[in-house]
Amino acid sequence: MSELVLRADQVVTGGDVFTPGEIGIELNSGLVSSLRPAGGEPRARHLSGHLIVPGFVDVHVHGGDGADVNGDDPSDIAESLDRLSCFHASHGTTTMLATTVSDTPERLAASVSAIAAAARRRLPGARIAGAHLEGPFLARARRGAQDPSALRLPDLSELDHLLELAAGSLRMLTLAPELPGSDQLIVRLRRAGVVVALGHSDADFETAHSAFEAGASHVTHLFNAMAPLHHRLPGLVGAALSHEGVSLELVADLHHVHPAVIALVARLAPGRVVAVTDCTPAAGLPPGRHRLGRVEVVLEGDRVELADDPGTLAGSVLTMDQAVANLVFRVGLPLPEALTAVTVAPGRLLERAAVPGIGRLAVGGPADLVVLRPDFEVALTVVAGRPVYDPGGLLG
Repeated sequence: MSELVLRADQVVTGGDVFTPGEIGIELNSGLVSSLRPAGGEPRARHLSGHLIVPGFVDVHVHGGDGADVNGDDPSDIAESLDRLSCFHASHGTTTMLATTVSDTPERLAASVSAIAAAARRRLPGARIAGAHLEGPFLARARRGAQDPSALRLPDLSELDHLLELAAGSLRMLTLAPELPGSDQLIVRLRRAGVVVALGHSDADFETAHSAFEAGASHVTHLFNAMAPLHHRLPGLVGAALSHEGVSLELVADLHHVHPAVIALVARLAPGRVVAVTDCTPAAGLPPGRHRLGRVEVVLEGDRVELADDPGTLAGSVLTMDQAVANLVFRVGLPLPEALTAVTVAPGRLLERAAVPGIGRLAVGGPADLVVLRPDFEVALTVVAGRPVYDPGGLLG
């Protein structure tokens, strides 16, 4: 058996913390073979000054490095998925859901087909565990950066076609529960093992509550593209906060949600916050005009807005390493809590969609890990025991 043993100042598993600690990786299988406090293993590679944590899990990724999940041709989309796989791995992401925006039936079908193929093969960087469809069954009044011409009412026949193309790789779908026919979609999606997320919605408290009771279990970018929380009209935000089994997605770029509100949600709903990037193709590119699906956006600094509606956020250029830094240094969360939001919590979400073992380091589980410097800069990313990002040659 070929085993690689890494020793770091601290190893955080998602359940235990070893200070200092060692992790063994069985290279033939790509699984974790051992986890323990540092004990003088002579074969261990010493990563002094570093922290080892589970690989980051991002369930809301539209693109990066110019690559877009949406497209016309599955082969072109496949190339984009390879590129964004590498880009996000360089920022510590080891598992992601390739996330579409609302689009024509033909383009959505092409994207779902390409994502399904990517989920079956080994990518050069982060693993794509499947698709997250953000739309097209969304409320026009809360469209945000979604293409209004692509929004439509829930359609079981279209959903069944997408489920067939996905071949088991559709993991999550975001819809507006107030639209007619959404209740039928929720039932169909849950039978197919797909997580139902509520978002881009004008639903009142009662409608959202009914959707959660029917099987919806996640909220896409809480607070954004939905009615604000009001003391007499709690709406979707209030319903989500009051349902303990619902996970709460927050875009941790500090533009979408104020740091104080992120901290408040973390206190109100411990362990339920799922930090995401909502990353667009503009990430890693210079400022200027770019595209998100068929919509033109403008990147200024680290803020992305609609080109034809300045002031409306259109995703982000956030990466997961920066999300962790924001949660710790700007929001003020303790490191274990911040790491839970990018590892354990999204891993639990994927378990609901039949993707087990993600978001934790456990003996016998996948060796998906990130080696971080004290400022949370990524020094090494390992996916299933395979180094996919090692710019400093830590592993030689």
